[in-house]
Amino acid sequence: MDYRVFHAINDFVRRHQGLDSAFNGIEVWGTILIALAAVALWFLARPRGDAKWKLTAASALASGALAYLFNQVIHVAWDRPRPYESHAGVFHPHAHSTDASFPSDHASAAFGIAFAVFMFDRVAGSLFLGAAVLIGSGRLIVGAHYPSDVLAGVLIGLGSAAIVVKLAGPVIARLVRLVERVTDPLLAPFWRRRLRAEP
Repeated sequence: MDYRVFHAINDFVRRHQGLDSAFNGIEVWGTILIALAAVALWFLARPRGDAKWKLTAASALASGALAYLFNQVIHVAWDRPRPYESHAGVFHPHAHSTDASFPSDHASAAFGIAFAVFMFDRVAGSLFLGAAVLIGSGRLIVGAHYPSDVLAGVLIGLGSAAIVVKLAGPVIARLVRLVERVTDPLLAPFWRRRLRAEP
């Protein structure tokens, strides 16, 4: 079933060349950009003000890292070959990795970040989840993963976000308080200029 779905997607992409090139850019840069977007959330928090966005940024990055770590443990236990390693004739002009296919590292990290953001703010989280869906879809479209690899990445991302936000919240909050001692004095002048510029 997994390969049949993969094969149907792969045949569609083969017949619509250009789609793979478009998604190659998304899935290559997407995880980096979603991580940078999470970092950017820190700067939405006014120095010495509400720490919501700082907690969101820190939790999102920790969740993405935890998801990636979970994946490495699974890779050691099961080194599933990539679809193009197991099946002849797979269309994969951009994907050539030979590390374990299950689960998708890109999807796990992206959904780990996105679900953590969603747990703090549904509007911002929905945007992040939309980006994570594009990244996960890109892994299928370029022929790098089976659907179950990406689905597992979604579940690992969700689990990682729940662990970080629900269980490790106090630890993240302490880390945020330490880091903001450095960042708040640096950001305060920019906020003062912004407030003076407002009518």
